[in-house]
Amino acid sequence: MHDLESLFRIVDRFRETRVLLLGDLVLDRFILGTPKRISREAPVIILRHEGQEDIPGGGANSLANLQALGVNVLPIGFVGADEPGEALLKALKARNINTEAISRVPGYRTPMKVRILGGGASSLKHQVARYDVEDSLQLDGDRVRELKGRLKELIKTSQALALSDYGYGAVPLEAFRGLERPRSSWICLDSRRRIGDFHGVDGVTPNLGELEAWAGKELSDDEEISNAAESLRTNLGARFILATRGNQGMTLVQEEGQPLHLPVFGTDEVADVTGAGDTVLATLIAALAAGAQPAEAAQLANIAGGLVVMKLGTATISAGELREGIRRWGRGA
Repeated sequence: MHDLESLFRIVDRFRETRVLLLGDLVLDRFILGTPKRISREAPVIILRHEGQEDIPGGGANSLANLQALGVNVLPIGFVGADEPGEALLKALKARNINTEAISRVPGYRTPMKVRILGGGASSLKHQVARYDVEDSLQLDGDRVRELKGRLKELIKTSQALALSDYGYGAVPLEAFRGLERPRSSWICLDSRRRIGDFHGVDGVTPNLGELEAWAGKELSDDEEISNAAESLRTNLGARFILATRGNQGMTLVQEEGQPLHLPVFGTDEVADVTGAGDTVLATLIAALAAGAQPAEAAQLANIAGGLVVMKLGTATISAGELREGIRRWGRGA
């Protein structure tokens, strides 16, 4: 069991760290309404429009979480020259996130997940429908070289680089390969479909489905999950793999030592898992940047993940909330 004071000290150092994030930046748009009646045109509920909330999603949700934790975060990425791209930049700036290294790409549609929520005026609203706007970002050789040069320069003064790969094209392997960096820095990856391609990262945070897809089989117990994670770690030459397992907690495998199985923090009765993986990546990379060892960083990420799933929608965890979570964990709550 980790010393509570050491975990508190790590969180205190968040504000002294600088983390880069290269990722697919997504806009999460929530359309809110109250039920009015059943449509005469089709058997569907008609909602009276109440409002709209635009929240950073995907890699941008990891940015928002890093900012909420007090980390000095700098995003490197792309949005389209469109209304959702403008809305996403506005949402990031509202959170005091520096957007200077985010490029607007004409012809590229900013990825957007639109959730339509309905409910009474004084009650919780629930999703009644969702649609996604997706595109594939095509980066030419000049843009990739520019991106690699920017990464090479900025990582010199950063403690860590997070890669948030949702598969929309903003994380090209060419920009990452051969990247020169300080020996003390960390690079961690969260990837939907390419966890086996990023050779040279320090850590990867696959969920169980992503790990099973890479292994090519269902993983039914701790031993199978540990073996698959270790195989992935060896394949990538990584220092650790942190597999997230929903209400079964997390499993950490490292270069040395036995696998570490972390039970789920809090309750397994969750409110909303939207964006939980982004919170895990953000807390993990923040802790590593602040000097934590992987086991300490994994414990903090586990606590943060348990806290964020109790919130509705795309949410963040603050440093204060994480400190309170550490206290509860220390009491066995």
